[in-house]
Amino acid sequence: MSRTSGNDALGGSLLLEDGTRFDGIGFGHATRRVGEVVFTTGMVGYPESLTDPSFRGQILAFTYPLLGNYGVPDPRTRDPYGLPRGVESDHVQVRGMIARGSTTPHHWRSEESLDSWLDSEGVPGIRGIDTRRLTEHLRERGVIRGVIDVGPLGRRPNDDELGRALRDAPGYADEDYMAEVGAKETSLLGSRTAPLVAALDCGVKASILRALLDRGLAVLRLPYNAEIPEKFEGRRVAGLLVSNGPGDPAQLDASVAELARPSVRALPTLGICLGVQLLAMSRGATTFKLKFGHRGQNKTVTFSDGRALIVSENHGYAVDPKTLVGTGLEPWAFNPDDGTLEGIRDSTGRLVALQGHPEGHPGPQEAGFVFDVFAAKVRRRS
Repeated sequence: MSRTSGNDALGGSLLLEDGTRFDGIGFGHATRRVGEVVFTTGMVGYPESLTDPSFRGQILAFTYPLLGNYGVPDPRTRDPYGLPRGVESDHVQVRGMIARGSTTPHHWRSEESLDSWLDSEGVPGIRGIDTRRLTEHLRERGVIRGVIDVGPLGRRPNDDELGRALRDAPGYADEDYMAEVGAKETSLLGSRTAPLVAALDCGVKASILRALLDRGLAVLRLPYNAEIPEKFEGRRVAGLLVSNGPGDPAQLDASVAELARPSVRALPTLGICLGVQLLAMSRGATTFKLKFGHRGQNKTVTFSDGRALIVSENHGYAVDPKTLVGTGLEPWAFNPDDGTLEGIRDSTGRLVALQGHPEGHPGPQEAGFVFDVFAAKVRRRS
């Protein structure tokens, strides 16, 4: 039985840092939050997107006009590995949600409505605004901070009040997201007889860990700033995953320094999303912030061998390909829309890294072959 809630007596407002304002109907939790306003072009998969730790610190606008029709699966459900099923982490990660419209759920797996889920997670939402206009503004202006406010319909805050909230809040690049996402302590997942890989958890999605476990690997889940051991409980660490996650990679000096150690560089390595940037920086390359990022499930990536794949993406930073010269890394994939670097590999064949999310949750699974490539290398080393 689905549990639904709704409250049309709530008003919702979004004020961007450049003074642009949108007013609509509030849903979810009645509160005020400041964050970086971004958009995603995905048509499905809102439970996965809202719980993706890479969205930490951001107010997420959906370009697809109708959300909530299949409700929310029970976020407490676990798979055989103990990982959340149907969502990517234990909590909604976004600061706020924006949708053109929302509806009552009709789906056999739905446990509650999108509205009630956001309310229980303390996350405000706005519906009924012109999300097309907002998206066009972000594409023209670039990513910008904003404040989302949900409260009684008769009490809409003015621009001065919302502007003060924006000015008083820390900037997106100034926050410590690693304190909020990722593993806080070391843990072991999978069989104790399977080849062991270390996962540097910068905010890893549950489905990425599941993709490794489904391929017969065991995973040593480490905090983002942990030392990567050569052995754990007598077992050899035979590979390394550097995960997705939120924020500016330039903040993660400890992770970059650890990835630069010779013993770590000798491991078969798979980088995903933020992991691409950290691995490139550990070899001396630099990154930059994209104007409005790549977020959605329909992003094209072209590979050096001529293949073109559709991947799911969620990143706001990219590696400058010119700075790969002399690093031992080479470009592997590009985005044909804007020419930005989407993948790297090294000449030894030990390292492959992809900006897209190859596990495909939500989205296509065409790029999932990188897990197979990585698993084969780990087995040869173990």
